[in-house]
Amino acid sequence: MTSTDPSARAVIDIVIGTRPEAIKMAPVILELRRRSDFTVRVVSTGQHTDMMRQALGFFSIAPDVDLGIMKRVQSLDYITSSVLTGAGELFDANPPNAVLVHGDTTTTFAASLAAFHRHIPVGHVEAGLRSFDMRLPFPEEMNRVLTDRLAKWLFAPTDQAASNIAREGVMSGAGVYVTGNTVIDALFAALQTVKKRGAPDIPGLEGGSPFILMTAHRRESWGEPMNRICRALLELLTRHEDYMALVPMHKNPLVRDAMRAALGGNKRIVLCEPLDYPDFVWALGGCKIILSDSGGVQEEASALGKPVVVLRDVTERPEAVERGTAILAGSNDARIVETADRLLSDEAEYSRIERRKEDNPFGDGRASIRIADILASAI
Repeated sequence: MTSTDPSARAVIDIVIGTRPEAIKMAPVILELRRRSDFTVRVVSTGQHTDMMRQALGFFSIAPDVDLGIMKRVQSLDYITSSVLTGAGELFDANPPNAVLVHGDTTTTFAASLAAFHRHIPVGHVEAGLRSFDMRLPFPEEMNRVLTDRLAKWLFAPTDQAASNIAREGVMSGAGVYVTGNTVIDALFAALQTVKKRGAPDIPGLEGGSPFILMTAHRRESWGEPMNRICRALLELLTRHEDYMALVPMHKNPLVRDAMRAALGGNKRIVLCEPLDYPDFVWALGGCKIILSDSGGVQEEASALGKPVVVLRDVTERPEAVERGTAILAGSNDARIVETADRLLSDEAEYSRIERRKEDNPFGDGRASIRIADILASAI
């Protein structure tokens, strides 16, 4: 489409609900809005309201529509049914030409299903990742698999992800495209801001002490696994007395309560609110090692040459494990300590991992351009 008449533009609804979706879809939103082919409507479901808006704000993006489903304690049934109903009503009132979703959240699956019910084509950004275990991560693996089955355009970040889809087969008329991961687009943008701003003001982290960065939030980490993860961090700080730890806490009360109970009061552990995206990117680059159950962190860290001790038994990012930038440790506290201790003590091993950023498998910062080009030729 080449007309500059807004009424002739393809209307694309980009539906997001969480902070990771906001970060990874922001470059896509900006690239589509830069072009005359599209009218973009950003739809927030409200699955995670404050954290999502914080991430969008860095890119000067605000939701055009907010379904406002968030409440303090949200069951999977509540999120699924609320997004399905809210997105469906929106699509009925103002039908878009296409719907774009990202990743593996409940927002992603429910919005895709609402679009499918109305014969609206779906584009799935970050398609094809697999752990090959429907229970890990739960319910994200199921969300991603089902969304891939509903989508018309499957934007796979890597060749491995595309191969996963090819083995499973795709819906008739669907296409699979290897684009790179949009998180690298976002990361490169944030690095420019970090370069200008310098180190953020994080109370308790002053003085330039080396630090470990830890994030944990997945359902599989709740309860006793989270307790073991926290014990591992405490043991690491005992072994490495010159290190501190920075722990941005997820908004989920189950996560926050567990972290505060296990780690609160330790003067070498900084428990803080979720960091603004550029500040988090600074922390990724400034830390020595990362302990995390986040998939996006594995991708970002790979591009930065930072080792990640993955607090999960499986990962949908095997490329990072194969390259050695990510090491699976699960929630076994002894295994976490052993793995992290080796990284903190063995400079040769650490340097080897650091050098791998030169052949990052997750993208070159142009994924959003490729996605927009594909949509421009297809809609």
